[in-house]
Amino acid sequence: MPLSHARLWKAIDNLARREGLSPSGLARRAGLDATSFNPSKRFGPSSGSGDSLRPRWPSTESLTRILEVARISLGEFAALAEDDGPPATIPLIGLAQAGADGFFDDAGLPTGEGWDQTDLPRLKEGLFSLRITGDSMTPLYREGDRVIVDPTATEVRKGDRVVVRTTGGETLAKELTALTARAVTLGSINPAYSPRVLPRREVVWMARILWVSQ
Repeated sequence: MPLSHARLWKAIDNLARREGLSPSGLARRAGLDATSFNPSKRFGPSSGSGDSLRPRWPSTESLTRILEVARISLGEFAALAEDDGPPATIPLIGLAQAGADGFFDDAGLPTGEGWDQTDLPRLKEGLFSLRITGDSMTPLYREGDRVIVDPTATEVRKGDRVVVRTTGGETLAKELTALTARAVTLGSINPAYSPRVLPRREVVWMARILWVSQ
């Protein structure tokens, strides 16, 4: 079945979700403008009169680049258009809007109209959560924050936030700044901490961080 406009954008959304990213995050990882896959870019004003909209399609270049960074074939990408599994979602609203009346009940739970949805990583076997200690990753991760880690997401890339287990018994939450056959360089967000270089033989495993709960 050919990829229609709706199915093509669905495949992009599913690919982003599979990578643990938003569509904007997927665009940035591919070296594209962060707004390339935003909903506002999927339709444009019609050239005719009236208020009708016409479908906008992602460029061939942008599709090629996301296939390259995700390391999947065109066939695998097309299959993502058929993935109808519902993502886990939670209510989403802007911070300023949340200050108005009618969005929370007396118990502090979301209520009323006007809420959007934000996707969470899909539940799957093996996911686990770690509590952050120390301040080496502030302000991105703060003391007490919990990160969700996917131990199956071992194909990490430069710029990924990762958890690394060492032969010395350390478990580190860092940013992967360099990766070679011999060494792994782990950076901290806090400039007070210098990058740390680990020989590959000292790395037991390394997995990507999917989500942080503060």
